[in-house]
Amino acid sequence: MSPVPRKTGTNRSTGRSRSPRTKRSPRSSARTRSTRTAPPARTNRHARQRDPRAHWLLLPLALAVAATALLFSGYGRHEIAPTAAPARHCTAAAPAAVREGGPVLSEVDGKLRSAHLPARTVALTYDGGPDPSWTPRLLDVLRKHGAKATFFLTGTQVAAHPDLVRRIHHEGHQIGSHTYTDADLAQVSAVRARLELALTQNTLAGTAGTGTRLLRLPHTGETGSLCADQWDAGRRAIDDGYVLVTADAADRSPRQGVIRQFTGSREAADATEEILASPADGLRYTTVGASLRTDGLGYPVTAAAAAKGTAVVWAQKLSRGFTEAMGWLLVAAGAVTVARLVLLFTVARVHVRRTRAGRRRGNRLPRVNDPVTVIVPAYNEEAGIEATLHSLLASTHPYIQIIVVDDGSSDRTFELAESVRAQDPRVMVVRQANAGKAAALNTGLSWAQFDILVMIDGDTVFEPDAIRNLIQPLADPRVGAVSGNTKVGNRQGVLGRWQHLEYVIGFNLDRRMFDVLECMPTVPGAIGAFRRQALAGVGGVSEDTLAEDTDLTMALCRAGWRVVYEESAIAWTEAPSTVRQLWKQRYRWCYGTLQAMWKHRKSLFETGAAGKFGRRGLTYLALFQTLLPLLAPLVDVFAVYGLLFQSAGQAGAVWLGFTAVQVISAVYALRLDKEKFEPLWTLPLQIFVYRQLMYLVVVQSVVTALLGSRLRWHRMQRTGSAMDTLQRQPA
Repeated sequence: MSPVPRKTGTNRSTGRSRSPRTKRSPRSSARTRSTRTAPPARTNRHARQRDPRAHWLLLPLALAVAATALLFSGYGRHEIAPTAAPARHCTAAAPAAVREGGPVLSEVDGKLRSAHLPARTVALTYDGGPDPSWTPRLLDVLRKHGAKATFFLTGTQVAAHPDLVRRIHHEGHQIGSHTYTDADLAQVSAVRARLELALTQNTLAGTAGTGTRLLRLPHTGETGSLCADQWDAGRRAIDDGYVLVTADAADRSPRQGVIRQFTGSREAADATEEILASPADGLRYTTVGASLRTDGLGYPVTAAAAAKGTAVVWAQKLSRGFTEAMGWLLVAAGAVTVARLVLLFTVARVHVRRTRAGRRRGNRLPRVNDPVTVIVPAYNEEAGIEATLHSLLASTHPYIQIIVVDDGSSDRTFELAESVRAQDPRVMVVRQANAGKAAALNTGLSWAQFDILVMIDGDTVFEPDAIRNLIQPLADPRVGAVSGNTKVGNRQGVLGRWQHLEYVIGFNLDRRMFDVLECMPTVPGAIGAFRRQALAGVGGVSEDTLAEDTDLTMALCRAGWRVVYEESAIAWTEAPSTVRQLWKQRYRWCYGTLQAMWKHRKSLFETGAAGKFGRRGLTYLALFQTLLPLLAPLVDVFAVYGLLFQSAGQAGAVWLGFTAVQVISAVYALRLDKEKFEPLWTLPLQIFVYRQLMYLVVVQSVVTALLGSRLRWHRMQRTGSAMDTLQRQPA
C-alpha cells in the first residue's frame, strides 16, 4: 500500500515547537493559516557573548616561548652559530711581549702585565666540564693528595651539573671561565664574546653563588702559541676586567713554577694521580690565584646576581628539557600518526569487504521501502534551497514527505520554498521565529508523519538514489541511525580541492573505521537517516551544544543503538569558498564537538555499548582531533628549527616521508570513493597551509572552551554551487 501524507501545506505558525516524541501530524486547517508575521525571535542560547579575541595573544606568546626555548637550548648545544675547534696555523702571531711573557696576563693601572708562577709552584688547571663522568674522580684524586687546582668551567655544563660546581667550590678549588659554549672567541663578534662570558658568570652565580675574574680562552694552549686574533679576543676580555690564563711550555721545569693545562677527561684524572702520587721534593700544588697571592679572582655575588643566575640556570634546564621532550613528542606523534593510518587502511578494507560481500549476497535483510520524512532546517538559504528541494523530489524512493522549517530567515528562503510547495504537495513549509538549528529540527520532528526520518542541511543536493540507499541499513533493527557520504560540490578552486580531499580522506575513512568499531561519533547534518524510536528515546535533538548532529549521535550510541555508514548514499554540499567562512564553520564544528565530548564524558566509564563508544570513539576524538592538533604548532616550530639549525637533509626526508604517507592515504581514499586523482597536486601545499589553519581552529576552540565563553551561531554565505557540480556528474 502506498502511504499518502495526511496533510501537506504551509505552516506559518510561530513559537516553540512541540516535543519530537509525538508522531501526530497537524489536522486542523486553522493551524496552517496563522499569521505570516513572526514575533520577535528568541535569543539563541549560544549567542550570549561575543567570540573571545584576547586569547589570541596566548598562541603567539606560547609559540614565542617555545621558539625562545629551542633557540636557547640550541645555542647551548652548539647547534646555533657554532664555532669550530680549528687546526690553527697563525696568519699573524700575538705581539712578542705577550708570547715571551708569563702565562698570566692582566691589566694593572692601565698597563698590561704578565706573570710567571713562583719557583717550585705548580698550578694544575682543567678545561671544560664539570662532567659527571670524570670530574668526581678528579676531585677525589685531588682530595686524596691534599692538592688544590683551578677549574675553567663551561657555562652550559655548569648549569647542567650544579652539584659538581658547588663541590668544586666548597672543596677550596678555584673556578675560572671557559666561556658559555666553549666558543672560540677569536671567531665571534665582540658582542657574542661578551654574551658568552656574561652567561657563564650568571650560571656560576646561580649554582655556587660566586663570580670569577679568571678566563682561559677555549682552543688555546701555551702563551707562545697565541695567534693575533686570539690575543685580540683576550685583550678585550682583559679590558673588561678579566685575568687571562694560558699555560707554560711543556719543557719549562716545575722548579721554575709552571701552569699545567689538562683537558677534562678520564685521562686527566689518571695523569693527575700519577703526578701527585710521586711529587718532586718541595713542589707545591695549588691554584693560580694562591700561587700569585692575588685576591679577588673569585668573589661572592650579590643576592640579585644570584637570583638572576638562578633564572638563567633554570632557563637552560627547562629549554633543554623542552627540546628533549619535543624530540620524543615528534617521534611519538609520528608513530601514532602512522599507527592511525594503518588502522584506517585496515579497518576501511574490512568495511569495504563487508559491504561488497553483503551486496553479492543480495543482502539477506529485506529491502526497506517504508515512507520517509525529510526535514530541512533552513536559515537564509535562498541560494540553494530550491536545488535542495528539487533534488529530493527527484528521489527514486517513492514515499517522501519533505518538511522545510524556515528558522526566521531574513532573505527569500521562505518564499522560494513556498513556490516549490505550490508545485508539489509532498512539500510542507513551516515557519518559526529564529531559534537555532536544533530547535528547527525538533519542529520538523513534531510535524513528521513517518517513522524513518532523514535530516539534511538546507544547501545539500541529493543524488536520485541517495535516500533509498541511505535507509537500507535500517532493515537491521539494531541500527538507529545511518550516516551518508557527503561530498564537496564546489571543488574548483584550491580551497575547494583541499576540503574535497579532507572530506574523502578524513571524514569518510574515519566513518568506515567508526562503523566497524561501532563507535560512530557523528552523523553529519548534511545527510543522515534516523529511526523515530531512537530519536524519541534520547529526547530528540538537544540544544545543549553547537554540534547538534554530534551530540545526537553520541546520545544514540550511549543508548545502545548502532550507527553505521552507507557509502552509496551520496549528497553534495557546498563547502566554504573563503578562508573566513571556512574558519567560522570549522570553529563552530570543533567547539561544538568539544561540548559534546564533555557532555558525554561519562561514557568512558560505562559498560556495554556506551562504554564501547566512550573508550573507542571519545578516546580517538580526544587524541587525534584535540590533543595532537593542540601540539601541532609546537611540533611545526621544532621542525622549522631542525630544518634551519640541525640536519636539513634529515628534516627534508621526514617531510617527504610524511607527504608520501599523506599521498598514499589520499590515493586509497579517492579510489574507495571512486573519485578522480586530479586534486592530489594540491596535497603538499595543503600540509603547509590548510593543515595549519585547522590546527589553529582547534587551538582557538579549546581556549574558548577553557575560558567558558559561549560561541555565536556562525552562518556561511551560500552560492548554490553544489547543484552545479551534481549536474556535471556523469549519469
